[in-house]
Amino acid sequence: MAALVQGAGRAGLMPRRHPTGDFFVCDILDALPKDDMATMEHPVFSLATRPDLRVLDYSHNGVEITVTPSVRGLATIHDKDILIFCISQLMAALNAGRRVSRSLTLKAHDLLVATNRETSGDAYRRLREAFERLAGTRITTNLALDGVEVTRGFGLIEAWEIVRKSRGGRMISVTVTLSDWLFRAVLSSAVLTLSRDYFRLRKPLERRIYELARKHCGRQESWRVSVETLLKKSGSSSPRRVFRAMLREMIAADHLPDYALAEEPGDIIRVTNRAALIEAQDAGQGPVLPPLAGETFDAARTLAPGWDIYALEADWRGYWAASGRLRLRSPDRAFLGYVRARLGAKG
Repeated sequence: MAALVQGAGRAGLMPRRHPTGDFFVCDILDALPKDDMATMEHPVFSLATRPDLRVLDYSHNGVEITVTPSVRGLATIHDKDILIFCISQLMAALNAGRRVSRSLTLKAHDLLVATNRETSGDAYRRLREAFERLAGTRITTNLALDGVEVTRGFGLIEAWEIVRKSRGGRMISVTVTLSDWLFRAVLSSAVLTLSRDYFRLRKPLERRIYELARKHCGRQESWRVSVETLLKKSGSSSPRRVFRAMLREMIAADHLPDYALAEEPGDIIRVTNRAALIEAQDAGQGPVLPPLAGETFDAARTLAPGWDIYALEADWRGYWAASGRLRLRSPDRAFLGYVRARLGAKG
């Protein structure tokens, strides 16, 4: 059953390029990766691996989005890593009670490490190109925010500026100004935590399907969606038969963190939470962990202010299952002990 925690076929993921340190906990490199729910729900980023100069039009359930590229092309799903990093830093600061603004000054090396990228000279060049695409891509949408529907146009980032360069010309630090639309999404906590393995997914479509699974399936047991709807929401430009074939490849590879895909009759894809798979197994195969008490989560927040407690719970349940599913006298005390151990390892 440990395979359900780690995911079968994980050899197909990109390697962890910076394995030292558990840097997805809190503060600068330690912020758990966060993504805004609006761009998880609707296709805004290109899945192409070459410059994409198309104008994208999307309409679904009253939401209309037009994405217009610059001469550099549309921002890609891999360019989105920058926004995820920025959102993560903002949420970590908010959780710690610090003041935040739309402008963030980031160390380029930190960004590359946190998003599992190489730190070569070519990686810094690609990072600059990603900033240019993010700033040049324009969004026009009537997507409501804070309960108000207003048609507006904006860039994914308002501006960026290299603050410092090394003697060799590499950027050392960069200031990024997020769009007001995205900043307001962060302030309203319209974000979700991503798996740390998201940045190890090689293919753009795998990343996009993971986003949709995280948004729609979340912590519930499963989510069923038609291939046609999934194609539309993914933003893929592939014909349905090609898209279906790519989904079947993903099902066979089983690379997605947290979720497993399966094909059902009627051209339906079922997304299942891997943790739910573990909890739903027969009692004869080992003990099952019950839900934790609300007081336990409160105690964990007191122990580890600023940490994502639910992500810690998911890690703890995965660790327990991978360690042989030992019967616990008090799962609540065991979880709090795990949190203390994580704090001790960090300190």
